[in-house]
Amino acid sequence: MSFGPRAGLPGVEAMTPLELVVSGRVTRADVPGLCAELETLLHGPAAAGLDPAAAVDCDVGAVDRPDLALVEAVARLGLVARRAGGRELRLRNVPPGLRALLELTGLTEALSPGPQPGREPG
Repeated sequence: MSFGPRAGLPGVEAMTPLELVVSGRVTRADVPGLCAELETLLHGPAAAGLDPAAAVDCDVGAVDRPDLALVEAVARLGLVARRAGGRELRLRNVPPGLRALLELTGLTEALSPGPQPGREPG
């Protein structure tokens, strides 16, 4: 499992450059580290010049075997973002397995996964 900010992601709006990349296998033991990484990003120099309510993009396209530990991580990352001035966590590159788990747990709308390739908004 690896995570951290990545520059130059295609499709990320210029006004919301904050991004957390989550990849590999995510376990429950990884969740506190992911939350700490997001807090560092939200309070770091990259966030200083941004609108305090600007969304944070979370790229989950490279995760392995989405499961409930990943759903927990995403939910907690959403809480960290909201507690940092009401920011929205927008998921990017959501794999079908994670999308299904988010729908099953009722977290799809709350976490605003955003538009996905090949899927109509709405």
